This record gives sequence, C-alpha cells and structure tokens, in this order.
Amino acid sequence: MDLERRIEGIGRRLYTASIRSVPSIFDRRRWKGKVMEWAIRDEDFKTRLFHFVDLLPSLKDDVMVVKLLKEYFLEVPSPYLLRRGIKGLPESPPFSILTAGLIRRNVRSLARQFIGGEREGEIVDSLENLRKEGYAFSVDILGEAVVSEREADTYMERYLKLLDTLSAVVRGWKGIGLEGSRIPVIHISLKVSSFDPKLDPMDWEGSIERVKARLCPIFEKAKTLSASITFDMEHYYYKDLTIAIFKEMLGEEFKDVPAGIAIQAYLKESRGDLEELIGWARDGRRKIMVRLVKGAYWDYEVAINTQKGWSVPVYTDKAETDLNYEELTRLLLENASYIRPAFATHNIRSISNAIAIAEELGIPEGAMEFQMLYGMAEPIREAVRDLGYTVRIYVPVGEFIPGMAYLIRRLLENTSNESILRRSFVERVPFDVLMAKPSPAFPGKDVSELDEEGFRNEPPVDFSKALHREEMKRALARVREDFGKEYPLYIGEEAVTKEERIISVNPSSPEEVVGAVSKGSTEDAERAVKVARKAWKDWRRVPPEERASYLYEVARLMRKKRFDLMALMVYEVGKTWKEADGEVAEAIDYLEYYGREMVRLSRTEGVKGYPGEANEYLYEPKGVGVVISPWNFPLAIATGMVSAAIVAGNPVIFKPSSLSPVTGWWLVELFRLAGLPHGVLNFLPGDGKEVGEHLTSHPDIDFIAFTGSMEVGLRIIESAGKVRPGQRSVKGVVAEMGGKNAIIVDETADLDEAIKGVVESAFGYQGQKCSACSRVILAGKVEGFTERLKEAIESINIGPPQDPSVFMGPLIDGKAVERVGRYIEMGMEEGTPLVVREVKRDGYFIGPAVFTDTAPDSPLAQEEIFGPVLVILKARDISEAIEMANSTPYALTGGLYSRSPHNIRAVKEGFLVGNLYINRKITGALVGRQPFGGFRMSGVGSKAGGPDYLI
Repeated sequence: MDLERRIEGIGRRLYTASIRSVPSIFDRRRWKGKVMEWAIRDEDFKTRLFHFVDLLPSLKDDVMVVKLLKEYFLEVPSPYLLRRGIKGLPESPPFSILTAGLIRRNVRSLARQFIGGEREGEIVDSLENLRKEGYAFSVDILGEAVVSEREADTYMERYLKLLDTLSAVVRGWKGIGLEGSRIPVIHISLKVSSFDPKLDPMDWEGSIERVKARLCPIFEKAKTLSASITFDMEHYYYKDLTIAIFKEMLGEEFKDVPAGIAIQAYLKESRGDLEELIGWARDGRRKIMVRLVKGAYWDYEVAINTQKGWSVPVYTDKAETDLNYEELTRLLLENASYIRPAFATHNIRSISNAIAIAEELGIPEGAMEFQMLYGMAEPIREAVRDLGYTVRIYVPVGEFIPGMAYLIRRLLENTSNESILRRSFVERVPFDVLMAKPSPAFPGKDVSELDEEGFRNEPPVDFSKALHREEMKRALARVREDFGKEYPLYIGEEAVTKEERIISVNPSSPEEVVGAVSKGSTEDAERAVKVARKAWKDWRRVPPEERASYLYEVARLMRKKRFDLMALMVYEVGKTWKEADGEVAEAIDYLEYYGREMVRLSRTEGVKGYPGEANEYLYEPKGVGVVISPWNFPLAIATGMVSAAIVAGNPVIFKPSSLSPVTGWWLVELFRLAGLPHGVLNFLPGDGKEVGEHLTSHPDIDFIAFTGSMEVGLRIIESAGKVRPGQRSVKGVVAEMGGKNAIIVDETADLDEAIKGVVESAFGYQGQKCSACSRVILAGKVEGFTERLKEAIESINIGPPQDPSVFMGPLIDGKAVERVGRYIEMGMEEGTPLVVREVKRDGYFIGPAVFTDTAPDSPLAQEEIFGPVLVILKARDISEAIEMANSTPYALTGGLYSRSPHNIRAVKEGFLVGNLYINRKITGALVGRQPFGGFRMSGVGSKAGGPDYLI
C-alpha cells in the first residue's frame, strides 16, 4: 500500500476515536476552558494572564495579590465579565485574604492540570491513576534554574529521593514486554543545567566533570533499581554539551543503565546529531532510547540567536519542522536495532506517519513508544493506547513556584496559532488539512536583524562550538609568546622608542611582563600637537565617506585579529573570555556605527530653504583632540572615542591608561595597518599629571574626550574652562565619569533572574565597570533573595581568567586591592557582612563582599568603589526605593526587577539614570541599541554609541 494512503488510514482511525471528546484544558464547561478561550481570542489578554500566573506563586502578601490582579487587568482592556468581577474587589484584610486564597486555588488548579503533584502523596496518586489507565510514565522534577552549588546539590538529592519513592510505588507492578526483555517501569527525565550553576560549554571539561559528579549517584541508584533515565534537551547553546555528558555517563560503569536522550526536530542540526548518536550506539554495542520531540523553545531560540547575531538554529517554518520530524522518524525506525524510538508528539499526522513506517519496516509494536505530556491531549493518547502501542506520559512534579515556567510553556503551547490541539479541538480544522503532508512555504529561510542604515551589532563568539574554544586557547598561547616585547610611541609617521618605559604586567601574575611601552614626555606632547595641527588642515577636507572607510577597514582587521585581542586583554587587564569577547565586539560596533553615522550626518539638511537664497547646514570638524581612555575597557572605549573623533574629521592624540598601554598600542597599530594618514592618530602614553595635564591645558587642543573617575573628569573640565594665551577655540569636553549604580528588587521579582542579574552586574569583571551594580535596594517584603544571593556568590569561581571556568579574575593592580580592601574594612565596621570571600592566590585578587544593615548615606553606599563590593539596602516601598536610588551624586545606570506594571512605571518616571534596565542586568549596553552615558556627576555630553555622539 502507498505510504500516504497508509498514513491517512491510520490517521482517520485515530481522529475518529479522539474527536468525539475534548481535551480537558479546552472544555468550556469548566472555568479553565473559558480562560483558555479568552486567551486564544485576545493576544494581549493572554500575555497579561500568563505573566500574572507566572508571578502569583512568589506573592506571599494577600493584599499584594489583589493589587497586582487589578494592575494587570483593570488598567487595560480585558473581558467584560473579568473586569466586572475584579473591579469591586477590596484590597484590605480580611477580604483580600479570601480573594487571594480563591485566586491561588484556581491557579494551583490550573497548574495541577499539567503538573503531576507537589507533594509525594499527590505524585503517587497521579502515577497510580496513569497506571490504571494503561499508561507508562516518565517523571521530571521541576525547577531547572539553579544559582548555587547548594541548589544543585539539593536538586540531586531530590532525584535520589524520587527514585526511592518511585521504587516503592511500582513495587509489584509488571513491566512492559519488549522482544523478550523488559522495559524498566521506573523512568525519570532530567535536565543537565539543573546539576551545575556554572554550566557553560565554554568551560567544556569543567562542566562535564561537575555534572557527572552529581549524576553518578543518580545513575548508581538507577542501576540498583533497574530504572531508566532520559536526558531532556534544553536551549541550543547547551545541545552539544548535553550530548557529550550523555555519552560520558554511558561509559563502561553505566553502559548497561537504560538511558535515552531527546532530539529536537526543529533544530537544523538534528539529523546530523541523530546519525552520530546512532553510530555511537552501534559502535559501542549499546541500545539507547531517543525521544524525538518537535522542540519547546522556538520563540526563545529565534529571539536570542537573532539578538546575538548568530544564525538561527531552528526552522522558521513549522512545516519544515514537521517534515524533518517525519524524516527523522524513518531514520529512527530503520535503526531500531540500536535505538528504541520514542515519538513525543500530540500530532495525529506525526503519530500516523510513525506507525505507518513501522508497519512498512515490520517493526513490532513493542519496539517503539509514544510519549505525551501530562494533562494534555487525553483523547489522542487514549486512541493511540487502544491501538496497542505503549504510551508514556511525561509527568512534571515538584514545587509550585519552580513549576510556573513549565506551566507557562504549556499554556503558550496550547494557545499558539500553530498548536495542533487548538487546531484540532478548538478550531476544528478539517481532517484532510490536519493530515496533509508537511509542505514548507519558504524552505531554508533564515532570520536576520539588519536596520535600514545597514548597521548590525557584531555577534559575540559562540563558545559552544569547539573550534572557537580551541582558537581561544591557541590565541592565549600566541599572545604569551610576545610577553616582554617593547612597543614605541607614534608621533606622525615616526615610531619613537624612549629609554623610559611603562611596564605592563599581568594582574593575575604580576611577575609576568605583558609588554614595555615607551613613555612619552611633555616634549613629545608638544611635537604631537604640532603634527596633529598640521594633519588637520588636510584631514578635515577628506570626504566623510572616505574617513568612514578607514573605520570599516579597522573593523575588518579587528575581526581578523579578534581572538588575539581577546587573549591580550585576558592577560593585560584580567578579563574573562566572555568579557574580553564582548569588548572586541563593542569596539567593532563603534567603528561600524560611527562610520555610518558620519555618512548620515554629512547628508543632513537641517534648515528650510528661503526664496532667493541657497541656505546650507553642515557639520564642521572641531580641531585637534585629546583622547584619554581608561584601563577597564582598554579597547572598546578607546576605539569609540578615537574613531568618533577621527571620522568627524579631527586628528587625535591618544593617551591610553598606563595600566593597559599594550592594548592601546594595538589599536593604533590597526589604524596604521588600515592606511590612516600619518599624524591623524598619534600614540602618546605617559604620566597623567605630566603628559595628560599638559595636553588638556594646551591652547592648541580644541576638545578632550575622557572616560574615567569623577575626580579626574572634573579637574579636566575645570582646566578646559580656562582660556590660555594663544587659544583660538572654546575647548569642548566629553567626559564619561563614574556611577554608584543601584538595582531595585521588589516582591514581585523573578528571583532566579534577579539573582543572576545582580551577580553579573555587581561582580562581572570584578565590579570594575562604571556601570556595575554596587547597591541592591529591596523594595517591600522581598523574601528569599538575600539567602539565595549569598549562596550564588559563594559558588563563584575566582582565579586567573585564562581558565574558562573563571567568573571573577584579579583587580587591575595593588592600589586597587588596597582601596577595595579599605571599603571592605569599612563594611565590616558599619554593616553586617553577608559574604566576604577571601582569595589566597598570588596576584591582585580580592573576593566579592556583600554587606547588609548599612546606612543609605554611608560612604559605602554613596562612593564609587570600583570593585566587587555590594551593599543591600531595604526600602518600605517603591517610592522610598527610588528616593534611595537617587540619593548619590551620580546618575549613570540603574535597574529594576519587577513584574508590577505600577512599579515599572514609577521607576521609569522617577529613577534618575542615563541607562535604565528593566528585568535584565545593568551592564553590557549595546552600541546603537542602548547608547551609553549618564548625567549629574556621571557624565558631560552625549551618549556613546548613540545618534548624537559625533555632534
């Protein structure tokens, strides 16, 4: 019989058997069905509903429950009956207690639709009921997000306890026959990210070893109990690592433990992964289960990979995924000698296709199974079971709060336009449409994020790819070979070697000399000013497009030398792999963005015409500039300031920090390699008080671009305001200065996200960023944050940043260690230490320190520390939190973690910062997307990476 006819025949049997009833989640006779109907009809209501459901378990205050309910559904259009019911709800006790209790019960009921139980008794009842109905099970513990080693250990212990519970439950149950052997009755599913808070493919070997250490006890118990384990697949970034850990676990010791792994058909690489797994199983004489799924993170994968500028790894046409699923189904069934296929789908067409191919190949019913989700597609699972096939129900269990992420995924899945259940049981799409063979409309189509000006942020390096990890290791070795090399000044076309040098050392190992750079003097500064002034006469007349072309060429050279530049910053300023990578990407962004901005500005027509006259409005280069860059972003910030000045038609004298002169030299070298005319960029490292002050006060300097501390910035501004003999222009100053940045966390915050965001913002690059978080303000009754933050900080890996497992490297020098140490001593006296980690290593290392019970007006809470020191303050409510956040002289960056629409609005309106971030970390501004810069004592002038910076 023709395969399509066979598929249609099987599908009709399944359709006829299942269409008579409705999945419980769509039953409009029940309140859940009515809510789902509203969600399907109104996309905006659906979004707010799911946000509220996600938020609810974290709310302990009954008054807050009612308040948030009104915020979500009264201030925007909602179904009439819902608005009418909510409007009159009193917020004060005792009525709020009754209302909140009712809401919680209803949402818990909704969660129980998809979650097999929170407590042991509920879980046992769910599994017993499934068994009575003739279904197998696979139990998964909810709560994948772990932020500390303790939480990962707890997750492991929960699985060990689960296996004991399941062993007691199934005692006396019969197994399911399979070709003379037995399939284990006990079956669990797990996600590797739950077993390591530091999981990252960048640290490939370390991640594998840490996860293995926690999985081994589980595999030992599974071996004793004859249980089976399946590895769920998560985000694409972890895909290769998950497969590697799966293979490692099935080495000789656990070779005979029944195990499986999920393959996501929406991934373009899925066929290659499956073929490789089949070959591995065949060569090792293993038999593994493969759970074939469509994939549950499509929206995330499209968004995050597009955001990063990476190729989108998933098919963007659902028909492509469906077609790939069918092709992988055949591949699995053709290799049933090594693979036990498990088809995880609710799609009647996909199910029928698997059965039809199995019949064609003569594969017995017991050699494969179908898997479906708990609480979904009951009519379909009954129909498949009645055909004689094993149906395994995937049963998530566990606590209510961690279960919300899973619940929301299920709700989104059921209400999406592409939902097969929605199409089958709500929209009643005709049978022949449901059963049509997948036919992609635009096969191979990809997604890109290119704006109308052609600017696109430089993608970060994808360290989940082995070739990138290996290239970084080779670059670290190459750069180390150049340690101790000497570098000259550049004044015009002359390379100047001086007897006095600036010695740049590796802050992780100060005895290692990264390089020796010739040190400029006031005489060199005078020559540089004359050379730059002479170059200005010609450079200012070079067409903007031509000036921009030099920037584009430097960007090309940076891409070519990317890993070496990253490795250099790892050694010279103590950046981790990802911090160094982000810096090179940002430098490239400045070059590409400012080049395009100059071209745009050269075409601007800013004035109206007047009869009888030809009026023109254009931008004129300002003159000779001095660029003084910091050590903490020795490439990105320096590139931004230098390239902006140059492309605007101004020659530059570039004085890098004396703590990062080798990186500064390489920036100038790239411009020289790009063919920039001599004299346009002059390289003059030197003493700040000698060379720096001489240049900033020089009458032939027209502007100064500075990034650094408030104290130095204010001195430069004061000096520039004095008109000196021979001065022909009013000096301009663009000064990016410091910050005392706060993140507000309220009682509605997603604590998993808030803790990760605070840790990255406060301790990423050791807190040595002007945008770093140094204050957390808890607004209202925020429970659990402090304890979990403490555990997360205690789990941070500190060490030399050439090690990819390291999150925190060294401070920049001994003076920084002394300064930060003084603030830590102050914290010990004025506050209560939550975490003060000691680091016993050579080099300029200091551990993270967090203090509570500190006065908001304490120097610890008011002064910029520029190191890994954090204070936690408490506010009664959001108004007091905003007032506290605004209490310092600075206004640079700030953040809020909240799911309260009211609090988000209040912070947007009242928090005085240049860059405000909602529900994400406060560091890592993107050029052209989040132009960076503050006001008050944080900055003077325009925002870097924005449309008015060149002006």
